[in-house]
Amino acid sequence: MDLIRSHVMVCGGTGCTSSNSAAVIAEFEKQLTAKGIDKEVKVVRTGCFGLCEAGPVCIVYPEGSFYAHVKVEDVERIVEEHLIKGRIVKDLLYKGAVKEDNTIKSLDKVDFYKKQKRVALRNCGVIDPENIDEYIAFDGYQALGKCLTEMTREDVIDVILKSGLRGRGGAGFPTGLKWKFAYNSQSEKKYVCCNADEGDPGAFMDRSVLEGDPHAVIEAMAIAGYAIGADQGYIYCRAEYPIAVKRMQIAIKQAREYGLLGKNIFGTDFSFDLDVRLGAGAFVCGEETALMTSIEGKRGEPRPRPPFPAVKGLFGQPTILNNVETYANVPQIINKGWEWFASMGTEKSKGTKVFALGGKINNTGLVEVPMGTTLREVIYDIGGGCPNGKKFKAAQTGGPSGGCIPASELDIEIDYDNLLAIGSMMGSGGMIVMDEDNCMVDIARFFLDFTVDESCGKCAPCRIGTKRMLEILERIVEGKGEDGDIEKLETLAETIKATALCGLGQTAPNPVLSTLKYYRHEYEAHIYEKRCPAGQCKALLNYKIDPDKCKGCTLCARQCPANCISGKVREPHVIDNSKCLKCGACMEKCKFGAISKG
Repeated sequence: MDLIRSHVMVCGGTGCTSSNSAAVIAEFEKQLTAKGIDKEVKVVRTGCFGLCEAGPVCIVYPEGSFYAHVKVEDVERIVEEHLIKGRIVKDLLYKGAVKEDNTIKSLDKVDFYKKQKRVALRNCGVIDPENIDEYIAFDGYQALGKCLTEMTREDVIDVILKSGLRGRGGAGFPTGLKWKFAYNSQSEKKYVCCNADEGDPGAFMDRSVLEGDPHAVIEAMAIAGYAIGADQGYIYCRAEYPIAVKRMQIAIKQAREYGLLGKNIFGTDFSFDLDVRLGAGAFVCGEETALMTSIEGKRGEPRPRPPFPAVKGLFGQPTILNNVETYANVPQIINKGWEWFASMGTEKSKGTKVFALGGKINNTGLVEVPMGTTLREVIYDIGGGCPNGKKFKAAQTGGPSGGCIPASELDIEIDYDNLLAIGSMMGSGGMIVMDEDNCMVDIARFFLDFTVDESCGKCAPCRIGTKRMLEILERIVEGKGEDGDIEKLETLAETIKATALCGLGQTAPNPVLSTLKYYRHEYEAHIYEKRCPAGQCKALLNYKIDPDKCKGCTLCARQCPANCISGKVREPHVIDNSKCLKCGACMEKCKFGAISKG
């Protein structure tokens, strides 16, 4: 057997794949063969490393050299200099991995990673997700073996209960309690389901776990099946995740071949199997009863509760449903003990949480931090703050079901209860960052527009109520807001929250309510002053030319498609806003900063 002296780990997640990492991998393999070192150096296609902004990412071990934005043309140089001559190519390294004295930081000292604690993401970027042997080498399936040979079903549920693990997909219901309810339900047939639908705008946590560590989910679902007495599981994944679906299907096939799924697992009388079901991209199918209805082959619509799924779920049988991230924690809790997991986090929110950090942030990517980490630490210490020195304005958590957290709450400790207390929620873990240029009224309109479009239409409060709210918001951003609109929004929001059929409908007004709570002045400026303080709503924009800065170069007038700018050469120009198209071409072309909008 050849001795591998170096491993070249290249991200094969969706983000880096879209940035051509597949071609980078192919070029590495080509160059290693051409140089005759393909038996000494192994190229591994991994899952997401987390720092998506730096993609395609390549890390070379044993040195741990973090190469960022790797291009196909960079590969030969890395092979020649680093892998053959042993000289790290410093100018290709991620800039945050190089100290001021030009020495190299270890990965855990890089700003983006040093405050993180990878539990659900522990194998992402570390193993080849399409190779079951690598998962097994990192303690894979030990937890399942331990449950089946050393623990009773009650023991397993007790460990999950004591760990304090709460569902990572929405409201944070205690996982162990859900399992206990299903265990206590009497039935000859029970089911275990995994929610991998992940429909929130900007959310990609579950997708990345499936792409980088699919066996962790399989192992956890088998453990859950043993705990409640189920022999069949379903992973419900949106069809827009082709890489995740492919790797999950490969992992299920491998687990069956190894006897880790199927009949008499580990020589016991426990049998369990898994199948993947693809969703068509309906946001409402992230709601547990709608998801189960979809698996059954029906239109994905919520059902009234009670009865709850633990009593009557999939095909009318007792069912547990957790999301991908929740399951990813389970094997480690079994292996390391509930005390280990419970030692992280806050009193009522244990462990870690994965966030998809996006929007106006320098370090876009996946972040996993202990519960109780402050929003400031996530935004500034890990995320690197807003680009171009802009001021942080808000962070939207929980997607369309969540709310906006203002700058005044930057020091809040992130956990389930704290976020609910300020009008937001954890949700599945999307975190969209906004800076001073974002209009909060338009942000509320954007999320409500998404909800209206995705509503299943089964109940009137969601179908009709959210549409009426959206119409009011659209009028406001178009400069047609009226006195009383704010009060109408509040009344509609509270009615929908109290009467909608499912959790998605009940939480749909949250983005409006949270922006009204913290940014009411922006609504009032739109309605009463016909002005957008952030300068984003086109209908309310007025472009002005500062006569003291204008040099009369005529460039703005020549660029204007509406011919609404007048003035003589070398004299200040004027904009006729009654003719202005609000396109911003004049402001973009002005070389003297004489044009402003407001």
